[in-house]
Amino acid sequence: QVQLVESGGGLVQAGGSLRLSCAASGSILSINTMGWYRQGPGKQRELVAGITSGGSPNYADSVKGRFTISRDNAKKTVYLQMNSLKPEDTAVYYCNADVVSKRIMAIATYWGQGTQVTVSS
Repeated sequence: QVQLVESGGGLVQAGGSLRLSCAASGSILSINTMGWYRQGPGKQRELVAGITSGGSPNYADSVKGRFTISRDNAKKTVYLQMNSLKPEDTAVYYCNADVVSKRIMAIATYWGQGTQVTVSS
């Protein structure tokens, strides 16, 4: 089975920074796109940033210029560097990845359990 485990969330003051990490493990043949989503209180889950296996990123307009997504393919890990954090960035952040597992030999989307980010004003 494939697992995604996030780390790095926490409480930070507005203007501060946090770095999230998400490591994939299990019976993995390859990983295509990896990304970060978030779900704030009373809101729908939304895409924050994604990155292809070749390293091409895309960002939600609300985080452009403040967040940076990156990945280490050898470590099967995706990162989200979050700078200039705002109270509206408060949410549970979820990692996801499109993975071809050795078990089913087909691409499937997997999700992490989520990590809380709280930005105080």
